[in-house]
Amino acid sequence: MAALLIPVGAPGQDAAPTDPRVARQSFYLPMRDGVRIAVNVYRPAKDGAALATKAPVVFAFTPYRARYVDKGKLVELVDQPTFGLRDLVHSGYVVATADIRGKGASFGARRGFLDQTEARDGAEIVQWLARQPYATGDVGLIGCSYLGGTAMLVASAQPPAVKAVFSAATDWDKYEFVRRGGITGQFNTRPEDPLTGDYASVPVDGDAGGALLKQAVAQHAGNTPMAPLWYGIPYRDSMSALTGTRFWEEVGPYTHKAALARPGVAWYVWGNWNDEPTEQVIRTAANLPAKMIIGPGSHCEMPKQIDINAIQKTFFDRYLKGVRNGIETEPKYAWWRQDGSGGALIRSNRLPGVGIKRTTLFLGMAGQASAGTLARTAPGAGRFDYRVEYDISTDAYFPFWPDTPDARAALFTTAPLAAPATIEGYPIVSIKAAADMPEGDLFAYLEDVDPSGKAVVLAQGRLAGSHRKLAKAPYADLDLPYHSGLQRDATPLVPGEPVTLTFELSPRSYVVQPHHRLRVALAGADPRQRNLAEIKSGLTKRWMLYGGAAASRIDIPFTTTVQFETGVQ
Repeated sequence: MAALLIPVGAPGQDAAPTDPRVARQSFYLPMRDGVRIAVNVYRPAKDGAALATKAPVVFAFTPYRARYVDKGKLVELVDQPTFGLRDLVHSGYVVATADIRGKGASFGARRGFLDQTEARDGAEIVQWLARQPYATGDVGLIGCSYLGGTAMLVASAQPPAVKAVFSAATDWDKYEFVRRGGITGQFNTRPEDPLTGDYASVPVDGDAGGALLKQAVAQHAGNTPMAPLWYGIPYRDSMSALTGTRFWEEVGPYTHKAALARPGVAWYVWGNWNDEPTEQVIRTAANLPAKMIIGPGSHCEMPKQIDINAIQKTFFDRYLKGVRNGIETEPKYAWWRQDGSGGALIRSNRLPGVGIKRTTLFLGMAGQASAGTLARTAPGAGRFDYRVEYDISTDAYFPFWPDTPDARAALFTTAPLAAPATIEGYPIVSIKAAADMPEGDLFAYLEDVDPSGKAVVLAQGRLAGSHRKLAKAPYADLDLPYHSGLQRDATPLVPGEPVTLTFELSPRSYVVQPHHRLRVALAGADPRQRNLAEIKSGLTKRWMLYGGAAASRIDIPFTTTVQFETGVQ
């Protein structure tokens, strides 16, 4: 496989600030089918001249343009703070970045989101890099969000050179992530990026007039659109008309567990609590021999309390350079426990929530949504007629975490806490309800409400009524409720007939402060459902919610005994 390139150290066609410790080159690398992928290589240098010594390679594979111009300024993946890639070059690593086919400066059309075509492309690039005279032959993969997915994807293709993978904010079970509970509701269904963005990519070295770039981007018009792909495969075993495969199985990653867990590959996974993929990050750690860290914050956000770049470097130093830095002797898992305005880093050899007995709080129906109760003592039987509000929307392009749904939800609130209460792990809800139509969705949120009434969402989950049947998970699932998502298991609701919907909420490590209240909010729709306008006519208009000892409840993993103010509860 011959690359189309110019000599290392030759000037590129951009106005990048000069870094005398880095020598960059970019080129097209032909794949097995002739499609040319745009690759960038950054080598350790002195006074701009690449060093002759061999070094391990760290590779990142992106759909978001590895090098592009924004308002006259060069933007490079190597300089994104999330990854610390330039610092890795300064520390003696070769760093390589590439645009996936159908995106950025690469040729071709994207067949599917994180599909096996991308897996094979990435594996070919990795093996090519490992054979270069500047490489030791050992390669690490790195990424967050989609790039975290490509890191797992490329590893699943088993390129022999890969020895270490640092993957963040991505999924273990693509169906459970994108269509959690049978409902699409995340940023995966966002609109397609216009081709104008790809035209802003920096041409590879040697393509001075950008003629090749224009040819490459013209081919991107053939990309498979992502939202129709996801909407077109409602069940885990659906056959995609766009890819010709059972696409959820193809993209796994759990279906490729044997390849991912193969000996000789070290793993580290990272997520943040206010980010929907984090529950998938924990599942990944439960199924792979991986270290894990969970920080505060949102999607791929660098926590101020944790130096993620330092962790990444220590990890690669150990498994790509062989440095005996003790990372393998540390507890496998670490996570940030929020406590008021501060918190602490918890280190453990068990995953958060594992082995913790849950405390049951019962939902009490008092006739009005705003007056619903949440208590340890089961109330008498009661019910509430909740009408779903569908005329909702969000302006957020990436709605990583939901806002409180209180104005449009049925609410169930505890008395104020008399002492701090620590939550560690996944809450589980079991809601007895009846719909007025065969199809209906239910969203549940656990909130912390301060004395002023301000609420923040701690955990959230969702389940389509027709997907309520419980099944055995095909992987280690931390003893959480699992719904197969198979078409044969989908059971429409019988209007007016109560059923129990049991599902987990997203995990959390959090200390609820004294005088705060806990609240469960139940809603029939969420603004993150981008297709609400198209589907709302087929969904229930009201849920009849049932309370009482044998009805609705939430089981919360408290590590401490929850105490409420005397005389209130």
